[in-house]
Amino acid sequence: MEETHTSPKMAEIDLINNLEKISSEIPNRILKLEGFILKQNHKEQLEILIFKGFSSSTTHPIEIDLEKKVIEFRYKMTNFKLYKAPLTETEDNFIRENQNLSFFLNQKNWI
Repeated sequence: MEETHTSPKMAEIDLINNLEKISSEIPNRILKLEGFILKQNHKEQLEILIFKGFSSSTTHPIEIDLEKKVIEFRYKMTNFKLYKAPLTETEDNFIRENQNLSFFLNQKNWI
């Protein structure tokens, strides 16, 4: 039987799904994922917010069906920022940021 290797694209899909699971367990945190979508010869800014187990993009349409890919295009995440929810104009809700893809997969890093 042939071995199936996870592609970088699948790893990022799994990353978002795993971050959503952690987010659903810590409802007072918002994780902002920053990166870009790769389209032919250029890059487009991509921003995804994960809150209470759900993803929402401020820059592109995303798929909400769990059986499908979250983002239709090839993309790369470059930065992750964690905030305390709810966001307010008067408070600095920023907690921490990291550029490591797997840093926020450790639930301890959300606290």
